[in-house]
Amino acid sequence: MATVEVTFTPLPVHVRTARLVATAVARRSGVAESLLDEVRLAVGEACSRAVEAHQRHCPGEPIRVSLTDDGEQFQVVVTDAVPGSEHDLPASTGPLAHGRPAGARAEGGNGAAPGTDFPLRLPEDVGLAVIVGLADDVRIGPAGQGTSVTMIWKRRSAAF
Repeated sequence: MATVEVTFTPLPVHVRTARLVATAVARRSGVAESLLDEVRLAVGEACSRAVEAHQRHCPGEPIRVSLTDDGEQFQVVVTDAVPGSEHDLPASTGPLAHGRPAGARAEGGNGAAPGTDFPLRLPEDVGLAVIVGLADDVRIGPAGQGTSVTMIWKRRSAAF
C-alpha cells in the first residue's frame, strides 16, 4: 500500500498544487484515465472547502491531504483543523431552504442577482454534493479537532 501525504498552508493558490499532485498520484496508481478529471475536481473542491474554512477560523493551521492506493481502490483524505461545528449549517440555509436556493430572496434581495431569486454565491454544502457526485464513496467525519473528507474511487476492470 503506497501513501503520499501533502501538507499545505490554507491559501487558494495551493489548491491547484493539491489537484495536480492528486492527479499525478492517481495516474501513477493506475486509476483509469477516464476518472482522472473526477479525482482532480473532487480533490480541488474538498481542498477549496478546507481553505475557506481555515481562512475564517484557523489561518495558521495546515491542511493535510493523504493519497493512498491499496491495489483495489484509490483513496484521498483531506483533513482540516477547523472544529466540526464550524462546518455545520443551520437548517434554514440548506441547499433548498423553503423551496429555493439558500440565501435567495425575491427580486434580487439579500445578495441575489438583480431580477432573480438566485444568490450570487452558492451555499457551502453544494461543494459536498459535487464531491459526492464525483467519487464512488465519500465519508465525512471528525478527525482530531477538525474534519476529514474521504473520497474513494474503486478500481474498474479494463472492460469498462
